[in-house]
Amino acid sequence: MASRREFLLQGAAAAGLDLSGIPNFCTHEHWGSISAIGTVPEGYRADVEQGAVPSRSARLDDVLLDPYLRGWLSAAGVRVETGARSWLTRRKLDRDLERQRLSGAYQCVRRGVLKLHQVDIDTAGERDMDALDARIGQRYGNVFSWYRQAMKLAGFSELIRPVHPEFYERVASREAAAEERAFTRTVLRIDPFLGLWTGKSERRDALARIVGVEPADARTWRQFLEAWFQRAKDGGAVGTKQLQAYRRPLLFDVRDDTAVRWRGALDATEVRVFQDWVVHECSRLAAELGWVHQVHVGTHNLAESSPVPLGTLAQRYPKMRLVMIHCWPFLREAGQLAKQTPNIYLDTCWQCILNPEFLREALSLWLNYVPRHKITLGHDATSVEMAVGSSLFTREILQDSLRRFGMGWSVRDRRAFAADLLHNNAVELYGYGRRV
Repeated sequence: MASRREFLLQGAAAAGLDLSGIPNFCTHEHWGSISAIGTVPEGYRADVEQGAVPSRSARLDDVLLDPYLRGWLSAAGVRVETGARSWLTRRKLDRDLERQRLSGAYQCVRRGVLKLHQVDIDTAGERDMDALDARIGQRYGNVFSWYRQAMKLAGFSELIRPVHPEFYERVASREAAAEERAFTRTVLRIDPFLGLWTGKSERRDALARIVGVEPADARTWRQFLEAWFQRAKDGGAVGTKQLQAYRRPLLFDVRDDTAVRWRGALDATEVRVFQDWVVHECSRLAAELGWVHQVHVGTHNLAESSPVPLGTLAQRYPKMRLVMIHCWPFLREAGQLAKQTPNIYLDTCWQCILNPEFLREALSLWLNYVPRHKITLGHDATSVEMAVGSSLFTREILQDSLRRFGMGWSVRDRRAFAADLLHNNAVELYGYGRRV
């Protein structure tokens, strides 16, 4: 048992712990996945076109009723119409939004809007909401300048976004693309490749034309993937990402070339064999480049999204640094893998947006168990406002966690620990930015 004096000393040290001045590396973000910027057949424009800017004036609707909260409203049986003004939409959805008021997505947006726009959407009247709409529209009118301004206000350092393969080819405008590239790095989503097995595929044909390789067998598929990885590298990519946990188990068996059907009317087993082969080829290429590979874990398809099989994939490609993102509810399994496997890491992104208490739970399990260099704290937000709100929760929960752990640590020790989780670990992982 600690003495009363030890508790008093710890409390005195904790009182001086302030993490607000430590930069936060945004390791996994989807800024721009909003209706004002829009979609294309492959997904959100911001993930497919360099320099994608709003096609109309942005509003609070676009930030608040993003893919996450809109999806949760839909899951609760609520139909959300698009195109209405924010205040009218909010009034119409008042009861339904009230039911989601404590959800992580709502609270992150609320706090981010308050921090960046000085309006509390919980208490604002119609005039203030109209003014907020106008302010958001004005700032998103020069969206990349706004991101940089917001990053400075929030203490964000670097920014990484997952993008589709087409992103490295498709440019909305040269000027906007150059402005975006000036402060953004990317990771290449490999999940589109895993869907290119159908007999007819306009997307496969288009991707093949871009790199001049038609993937039809093991040899040409390897050439096709190598060409796209090179294009991504030339475009500034620092890693890869996949989200197969939404649809299938994370066990990727090694498949011989002769076992794979490359296209056609594949049955479920044949699709899985094809996907296994593609994941291993992408992992090989990521390992050769020394890239990070981000893998979506948990949150959906819970019966089959356990991270446990990823240990085998990581061990087969020791030069590929595998980062498990989200991890809830498999926090214990993820922590065990990160502790026992040299090239497996953890990223808490999306935990606060789902529920800030998920982050508190993760840190309570990981801080006294997982080596400190194995944890990064991203956000997985669809807007910069949501990311800012998530970062406020993240700093507060991390600060509280460090007050609870590390008996006898000085404020300096705790700040150094926090700096690693918020920033330095990501710098080391992605080779981007500078340690603090």
